[in-house]
Amino acid sequence: MNNMVYIFKKEAVIISDERNGIKWTREETILAFDLYCKTPFGKISRNNKDIIELANLLGRTPSSVGLKMHNLAHFDPELRKRNVTAMAHGSKLDEEIWQEFSQNWLELTYQAQLILAKRKNIEVQKGLNINDYEIIPEGEYKEQLIKIRIGQYFFRTSVLNSYNNRCCVTGLSKPELLIASHIKPWKDSDSKTEKTNPSNGLCLNAFHDKAFDKGFITINKDYCIIISNYINKTGMDEQTRNWLISYNHKQIYLPDKFLPGKEFIQYHNDMIFKG
Repeated sequence: MNNMVYIFKKEAVIISDERNGIKWTREETILAFDLYCKTPFGKISRNNKDIIELANLLGRTPSSVGLKMHNLAHFDPELRKRNVTAMAHGSKLDEEIWQEFSQNWLELTYQAQLILAKRKNIEVQKGLNINDYEIIPEGEYKEQLIKIRIGQYFFRTSVLNSYNNRCCVTGLSKPELLIASHIKPWKDSDSKTEKTNPSNGLCLNAFHDKAFDKGFITINKDYCIIISNYINKTGMDEQTRNWLISYNHKQIYLPDKFLPGKEFIQYHNDMIFKG
């Protein structure tokens, strides 16, 4: 919260951007929204290197980009419930972008990567170091594969950063050991509204990701961990069993945005969890 107050107090003059004719374009707003999704809320500040990089690309100040990201957050329903965005004032364009892409996350990040590639004069896959597509012939199939890879990158980055790169069960904070785990499995999810939706994700360490994927643990709608009775029937030493069971009914570490969707939790409870 301190970062947000700092931006608004120190850079309030940036609010006059549009009055001076420096209006935010649709493309610029898409880029700001994409970066907002992939940035921990508490790290939206003028000192953030990703914000500085985008500001340089747009010819704006980092404070202006940070303010735009906070203005977009004004339309995040979960943040509004918590009054986190009380100081933000989104524009009509901000609202239009939020409404257009908050139910189509894959299209948001795909459009953002196309815009970045055009502005940097590079191929879209180069922006994300997607090198293994060079052997695939040009055409619709290649474009679909690149789009899927971009969506997977967006999902992982958005989920891990929303949880400040720590496992929501154990608090482990080693990114190399963390996985953006789908609550409703990728194969069962709608490609437009669910596959890359950050609210369909949990940040888990590799062990709990596998346990969650196989239904040995779940979370309920109060965001508390539920351990399957199957754990008691699974061969393991008592120390490990007690460690697993110790998390039963404890609330997960909550993300600073993109809370797990209740509809995804219900799906996992009904279709994946072993009970």
